[in-house]
Amino acid sequence: MKKYKNIIFDVGDVLLDYRWKEMLVDDYGLDEKTAEIVGNEMFDDPLWHEMDLWNMTEEEIICGFEKKYPEHGAYIRWFITHGEGMKVSRPKVWEKLRLLKKQGYGIYLLSNYPESLFVKHTKDADFMKDIDGAVVSYMIHKTKPDREIYEYLLEQYQLKAEESLFFDDRKENVEGAIACGIDSRQVFSQESLLEYMDAILNGGFEIE
Repeated sequence: MKKYKNIIFDVGDVLLDYRWKEMLVDDYGLDEKTAEIVGNEMFDDPLWHEMDLWNMTEEEIICGFEKKYPEHGAYIRWFITHGEGMKVSRPKVWEKLRLLKKQGYGIYLLSNYPESLFVKHTKDADFMKDIDGAVVSYMIHKTKPDREIYEYLLEQYQLKAEESLFFDDRKENVEGAIACGIDSRQVFSQESLLEYMDAILNGGFEIE
C-alpha cells in the first residue's frame, strides 16, 4: 500500500461549504428564480475567473459585472462585498484534518480564490491553524487546473508529487493534479471526504 506524507486540500466544497443561494434569497431577499439567474451570471462569467486570478481589483471586477448585467448589478455588488456570509463551516472535516496533522502528515491548501474572499472565508477557520503551507490562485495569478500552480506548490514547499495526495471537488482540477504525478480524489460530498480521511487515519486508503 502506498504511503503518503502530504495531504493537499482544496477549500471550497472540501473544507468549507457554500450557501450562495441562501445569501441571495434569505439574506438579500431575492426570489429563488432570480437568485439562480444571478448565480449563473456570476459564476459562469469569465469575470469570476478573473477574480480568482486577481489581476484586477475587486472594484474593477464588480464594475465589470455591473456593466454586463445592469439589471442585476446591485445584487452582484452586494453579494461580492458581503462574501463572508457565503461560507459554512465543516467542523467534522476540520477535526479529522487535525488528527491527520497529529499523525505526522504535512497539510497543505491549493485553492482558486480571490484574496478578499479567501481572507473572509478563512480568518476564523480552525483548519488554518493546522496547515503547513498554502498556495492560493490570487498569490501567483495562476489557477487550477493550470499545471503551473501544482508545480509551484511542489517547488515552494519541497514536496514530492509521488508522496502527496490531493482532494478537490472539481474533476478538471483532480485531472490536472494527476497529470503532475499527484494522486488525487474528487470530493462529491462532505460524507465522502470524511470516509477518505477515516481511511487514511486507519491506514486503509488506496488509490485504485
